[in-house]
Amino acid sequence: MGKEFRGTIADHPDFDAGSDAEALYDAMKGFGSDKEAILDLITSRSNAERQEIRAAYKSQFGKDLIDDLKYELTGKFERLIVVLMRPPAYHDAKEIKDAIKGAGTDEKCLIEILASRTNEQIHNLVAAYKDAYGRDLEEDVIGDTSGHFKKMLVVLLQGTREEDDVVSEDLVEQDAQDLYDAGEAQWGTDEAKFIMLLGNRSVIHLQLVFDEYQKIAEKSIEDSIKSELSGDFERLMLAVVQCIRSKPMFFAKRLYKSMKGLGTADNTLIRIMVSRSEIDMLDIRECFRLRYEKSLYNMIQDDTSGDYKRTLLKLCGGDDDMAGEFFPEAAQIAYKMWEISAMTKVQLRGTVRPYQNFDPASDAQALRKAMKGFGTDEDTIIDIVAHRSNAQRQEIRQTFKSLLGRDLMADLKSELSKNLQRLILGLMMTPAEFEAKMMKKAMEIDYPSLYVYPYILTFFYIAYKKSLEDAIASDTSGHFKRILISLAQGLRRCPGKCEILIKHNCLLFTKYKGNARELADACNADSGDLEDKFMSILCTRSFPHLRRVFQEFVRCSNKDIEQIIKKEMSGDVKNAMFAIVRSVKNQPSYFADRLYKAMKGLGTDDRALIRIMVSRSEIDLFNIRKEFKETHDASLHEFIQVETLVVSCVLLLIHTACICACVTGAIGR
Repeated sequence: MGKEFRGTIADHPDFDAGSDAEALYDAMKGFGSDKEAILDLITSRSNAERQEIRAAYKSQFGKDLIDDLKYELTGKFERLIVVLMRPPAYHDAKEIKDAIKGAGTDEKCLIEILASRTNEQIHNLVAAYKDAYGRDLEEDVIGDTSGHFKKMLVVLLQGTREEDDVVSEDLVEQDAQDLYDAGEAQWGTDEAKFIMLLGNRSVIHLQLVFDEYQKIAEKSIEDSIKSELSGDFERLMLAVVQCIRSKPMFFAKRLYKSMKGLGTADNTLIRIMVSRSEIDMLDIRECFRLRYEKSLYNMIQDDTSGDYKRTLLKLCGGDDDMAGEFFPEAAQIAYKMWEISAMTKVQLRGTVRPYQNFDPASDAQALRKAMKGFGTDEDTIIDIVAHRSNAQRQEIRQTFKSLLGRDLMADLKSELSKNLQRLILGLMMTPAEFEAKMMKKAMEIDYPSLYVYPYILTFFYIAYKKSLEDAIASDTSGHFKRILISLAQGLRRCPGKCEILIKHNCLLFTKYKGNARELADACNADSGDLEDKFMSILCTRSFPHLRRVFQEFVRCSNKDIEQIIKKEMSGDVKNAMFAIVRSVKNQPSYFADRLYKAMKGLGTDDRALIRIMVSRSEIDLFNIRKEFKETHDASLHEFIQVETLVVSCVLLLIHTACICACVTGAIGR
């Protein structure tokens, strides 16, 4: 039995090349052109059929169809239609030719094409390049690249990867050990070993190697590549690994990055939508929804316009936003994602550490001097506060009072203003004090913080003479209120226990399969207790346990838990459940997404920006920074500088940008 077709464009059942050629000729003759007829016809024919139409057009009208389309159409729509009319290998050849011609090289294009194509596609590409340009592709790539990046590209251009039926079981453990020995286990990196193994072993064999590597290194092969390699070579090897794991997920990420933010990388968008439309577009759509909680269809709809948009949507083939079940490929990927999440021991790292030559008396005197007289030396305040750990800041507060008889917090509050004041005061509070204050402010709760700071509840009561449960009850209602109270009460029953269990990656509850089955049964039942069941499990189980529950949930239900929440719940309840699931899956990724949303578009949500930067600076801001870079192709440091300076257009936010840059660790990469 052949492999199930996963594309969105297939052969037309009543195909007639001559008739189609005539229809296209009629659509372009006279004044103007019938663009709708052109896009409807071309997007409903396979590439092989389009080549027959092109030949029939020339034999019937003595003209080149692509030349006529270029003449009649304009802009991005023209580019997209012309790409659809080219044979895949010839379009890949043109993309690579454009990527390496002239000054500079489009390394991302080279990486995408050569990391993702099969042996047969590579051989066809090399032949098409020779036919179209009369040049040797390997020689041109060698002449335009260098170092290990060049060597890996040359290996990929050979198209000699072992086929998927070649799995050397006796070599799986050895290859995993060789990769570990070539990187993590030694000083320096044996790049040649990475190139040889990742460039030649079969896809299925390498998938097994990656699983074995995870056991040996206690980290993913991707994390090792990020720490051992750099530059274009690192990006190429990561692309190869991602394509080994799942080409649909690789292309889903590329599509997302091509459309997010201001502007659209149209060449990337066109290249992927056309090249995958007859291969795995259905799986790409599912992976896109799985990772970004939004359908590819809707993102194209929001990011493009006109006939260009209509053509892309035809290639996309449908909207998955209301789907609840996975396609087979996406189900397998979702299961694997939760499995990796459950197995990986992530070392959480903050960016603010104890200052080595710490002297609380000297710091207290320096801060007092910065606030005396006319004006305030804000740079000194920023430099001291952002480079001391929270424990050291508490010592400074105490010393300031004992030496000078003054309340440091009150002095800072009187000398600073607006966002800089909020940020500095937030950094000077204890973590529990800061979180309790944030909760008090309009009951704006960051759900994962309840798991990190179990003593917030006690501090909240001391500070505000009211229990957190009472505050929640008076300010919220319905299932949302019950969710928040369940979180609070769960921590009160075992103060500190969740923190310890999460730290050591233990399971608070062991019956994760039973919990998964309960969630699956609730999804299938008509009793209306879906929200109750989700709340009873998601609000009381440890994060490590829930990772296992969600992994098992995919296996036993073939459903996407995030999509179930999106489809079956609404309002604050949906938002709360989403926050918990996203945090369970990857807490740094959750906060990276929150930071991006706080800064994107017009205006900046300064309270959210300050809250996250302060509360995570000594916990996992380093990890958050890595997730931000990977998802948004921009460093958090750069993003904060640009967004707080340009978008807000408020002078005091210059200081906010400066101090937030200090808190991120001022990384340029």
